[in-house]
Amino acid sequence: MSIKVKDLVKNFGAQCAVNHINFSVNPGEIVGFLGPNGAGKSTTMKMITGYLEPDQGLIEVCGTRVETGSIQTKKQIGYLPESNALYTDLFVREYLQFVSGLHQLSNPKKAIDQVIEMVGLQKESHKKIGQLSKGYKQRVGLAAAIIHQPPVLILDEPTSGLDPNQILEIREVIRTLGKEKTVLFSSHIMQEVEALCDRVVVINQGKLMADGRIADLKKQSGESHTIFLELAEPVSLETLKALLKIEEIEQLSSTGFRIHTSTVKDTNRMLMNWIQQENRNLVSIRTEEQSLEQIFSELTRS
Repeated sequence: MSIKVKDLVKNFGAQCAVNHINFSVNPGEIVGFLGPNGAGKSTTMKMITGYLEPDQGLIEVCGTRVETGSIQTKKQIGYLPESNALYTDLFVREYLQFVSGLHQLSNPKKAIDQVIEMVGLQKESHKKIGQLSKGYKQRVGLAAAIIHQPPVLILDEPTSGLDPNQILEIREVIRTLGKEKTVLFSSHIMQEVEALCDRVVVINQGKLMADGRIADLKKQSGESHTIFLELAEPVSLETLKALLKIEEIEQLSSTGFRIHTSTVKDTNRMLMNWIQQENRNLVSIRTEEQSLEQIFSELTRS
């Protein structure tokens, strides 16, 4: 395993930020690390990278315990923190030269050229970091994290501050890196997680809430689906609730409804029978399976 976390605990005074969590990440996996603000994600990532010391538990990176082999494990990790602190008075290439010196790279120029191209910094590489937009500063941080070609990447909100096109570009970089490396990354953008990951780890209030493949989590959630119904004529919310005996119905307009159900076939059959019996005119009906965003909401709702 590239990352192993066992019975991890971290307290800040009376607050338990991380409460006995366990998970592992295998080589070649891209795993989404999810949770609401204050859930303990960044604290856990900092402990994995050795920036914070746990109060209890075991952390291994590439088979080496972090607390006993701190220098060795840090060589195996590329870390992009949420804050992404940079030396803003340095030029982009100058900063990456500094980082490559810290890692004692044998051919720093080649490494710098490679990461600049990989993260799309070619046009901005002649500028000072302080002159860059937030999105390009994020790219500099990502370049610094991968310049030494580590086998493990810890990315805390890697697409923060990027526009939609930049998000797609960085997403492709992460997908490419994930073919050869282990990637653990946090994000609040569920579509991004679904696009990149087969598996997620979800924590809330410091506790592990779920760990598994997205497809399996959807099955475990009861195969909940959302039906979007649009009729030609207005109908009351109470009428549909009485018909379906389901409380989770939202009225989107006088003729439009969103229906959440775990028995999608039965619900669709009842709707179609009612439409025929009442001589209603159907404009459209479509079904969506439960999204990762809905599963996340259910797992983390206080």
